[in-house]
Amino acid sequence: MSGEGRPILQLCHGYYGPFLDCARQYARLFRGTPHQVVTVQLIDQPDEKVIQTLAPDEVIFLGHESEAMSGLKWKVIREVRRIAASRDFCLCIAQRFKSMYTGLLATDLPVIGVHHTFGDYRRLGRRLFASAFKKRLRLLGVSDAIQQDIRAALPAWPASRIATLYNRIDVDAVQSRLISRETARAALGLPLDSWVVGNVGRLHPDKDQATLIRAFALARPSLPSQSVLAIMGSGRLENALKALANELGVIDGIRFLGQVEEGRRYFKAFDVFALSSDREPFGMVLLEALAAHLPVVCSDCGGGREVVAEIGDLFPFGNAEALAQCLIRLAGRKMPADYPERVQRHLREKFSDEAAQKAFWELPMVREILA
Repeated sequence: MSGEGRPILQLCHGYYGPFLDCARQYARLFRGTPHQVVTVQLIDQPDEKVIQTLAPDEVIFLGHESEAMSGLKWKVIREVRRIAASRDFCLCIAQRFKSMYTGLLATDLPVIGVHHTFGDYRRLGRRLFASAFKKRLRLLGVSDAIQQDIRAALPAWPASRIATLYNRIDVDAVQSRLISRETARAALGLPLDSWVVGNVGRLHPDKDQATLIRAFALARPSLPSQSVLAIMGSGRLENALKALANELGVIDGIRFLGQVEEGRRYFKAFDVFALSSDREPFGMVLLEALAAHLPVVCSDCGGGREVVAEIGDLFPFGNAEALAQCLIRLAGRKMPADYPERVQRHLREKFSDEAAQKAFWELPMVREILA
């Protein structure tokens, strides 16, 4: 079918957490083309920030509660069907499985489902549903790790129907909003003269800050005096992590910063960024740390290794001793003078909006739909 000049329908479950930027990323793929993107937010109320982020494209808010996306979702499906009938759309891009389900049942469009997590097809019902719509459905993983997880669950699918399109950042926009080291440390209450290891993420078992705290305790005698581990984020494990830090005798060297609005603006406060997550689907926070030209260390699992490979350090997941050695090496290593230039090239060539747009239009599934 010809998609020349026809609008694109993007379905998003909601705009909380990282998903507003996911909507921005996919709308950005069509800038400079004849296609307008119409983004439908299935839940949540109208929000000016969402409109500004996705401008100049159109945003429609259905305003449903989360419960509307449970079960068969017929009310949402009827509304999306009405929107789809009102325009001559040529493609539906659906963020996450529930949006994909809605797009397939509400329209007769080809659908590209974007997958952000492991295990989306662990359930038999989801595998059967996807297979029933195989002719209209293509699948993207936000990392090779996610793509391989999908392929393992759907082994009979044609190779051209499952692909990777990395998450990415607007490099210039992210860097333009960075706060200086001194200002960031003052705002976060971090000492100006300390060597600071930064971590950002929910205080949740998946993020495994416990291993990071154990590694900091092991490394501390070999780190610069007054070294600090700064953990930005909130969650149900806060008290348990504080208790662990107290048990290990390092509570005085750890700052629990809580939830910080637009936290990535403050990354220059850190000397090193460490991510200890288990099976990280991608690791957007790693891109944000690299945009601040920080040395990064990441657990060697999930999609994080794809971001860090060739530019940062990796350690086996859950191995506090190995992470401690990484921290000690980074504390004693002066970063090469060309490190910022290498990081900048790494971001622009693999994880920028421009790189993603080029990769997207070269995908066989996209050429098949929009040629």
